[in-house]
Amino acid sequence: MPDAYILGIESSCDETAAAVVRSGEQVISNVVASQIGTHQPYGGVVPELASREHLRAIVPVIRQALAEANQSYESVDAIAVTQGPGLAGALLVGISYAKALAFALDKPLIAVNHLEGHIHAVLLEERQKGNHELQFPVLALVVSGGHTHLYLAARHSATEASGVGGEGGWTYENIGHTRDDAAGEAFDKVAKLLGLGYPGGPIVDRLAAHGDATAVRFPPAQIKHRDRREHRGQKVTEGDQPGFDFSYSGIKTAVLRYVEVHEMHRSIEERRSALAKIAKPQLADYLVNCDKRTLDLVASFQRSMVEDLVGKTLAAARSCDVATLFVTGGVAANNELRKTFELRGAEEGLPVYFPSRPLSTDNAAMIAAAAYPKFLAKNFANLDFSAEASLALR
Repeated sequence: MPDAYILGIESSCDETAAAVVRSGEQVISNVVASQIGTHQPYGGVVPELASREHLRAIVPVIRQALAEANQSYESVDAIAVTQGPGLAGALLVGISYAKALAFALDKPLIAVNHLEGHIHAVLLEERQKGNHELQFPVLALVVSGGHTHLYLAARHSATEASGVGGEGGWTYENIGHTRDDAAGEAFDKVAKLLGLGYPGGPIVDRLAAHGDATAVRFPPAQIKHRDRREHRGQKVTEGDQPGFDFSYSGIKTAVLRYVEVHEMHRSIEERRSALAKIAKPQLADYLVNCDKRTLDLVASFQRSMVEDLVGKTLAAARSCDVATLFVTGGVAANNELRKTFELRGAEEGLPVYFPSRPLSTDNAAMIAAAAYPKFLAKNFANLDFSAEASLALR
């Protein structure tokens, strides 16, 4: 089968990204333009600003990705773009440009689910390593600032020999999701509450190593299960199938309560003010502005989050008797999460795969990789498709 070069475009949130991937298994180029500097003053992503930044960045980012891959608009075999989920305005920028390219160049256009892209980030890098022998069934935890989902991934027998997936090759069953805040959102909100800036996940991860993770005890989330739920196409009652949903609004409130009880507001405002005067704070800057109580709180918060994510994911893996576990998405870059999954997975004899840190966060290489099986199946999008901010993965 001849090589296929797919140009991927990703604009679901606050990164404008483009990449060229060969046959779903080799990253030729991968360019990401971050908007962190734009959103930092607001402590989170501002949708209108995100859309405007995508408009500014999309043309130069795509041109750079093609140049680095030694490809041209005419030489690529297909164009893939994120359809959703994500911010509607941000998605529309990428989709509109992809449609224009596909129409002008008479190239196939492939619509990709952002969550499937995160799963294929793992598959992409395993193929690059020469690992084509992953065992099924696969359980995938997709955990990021906007998503916390558990998917059972199955591969259709028609595509098993070729090792490709996606629509026409893969199906996904959602067996757990967050009822409120995503895990990455909880990291960001707690960091903002403590005056640590944005994005909060990487800052919390670095500071947690300097605190006592046992200093503050956070109770596990108490989730009321639905009376009935879907599992593998059948309706089952609550007692028939354990629930694997997540909830992180409670721990966020618990951190706020701890701050109030221990009267930490003054020190938080002093820290916020001090860090705001530093253009690019380093770890030493954070440490000098954090007292022991704050560091202990950060470490305890992260430990509780990691234990919840790992515990529920491994419980789901045992219940569904999976052979392989994927952990992907922006929060998959967290050092403690990786170490804990690797340790606990090894104890249970369950292989755990992560994408590299550059492919954990939003990128277009994963979109191009997820598009390849659709390209083989000629599962192309019509030019009248649009963004779907809440697009489900099936």
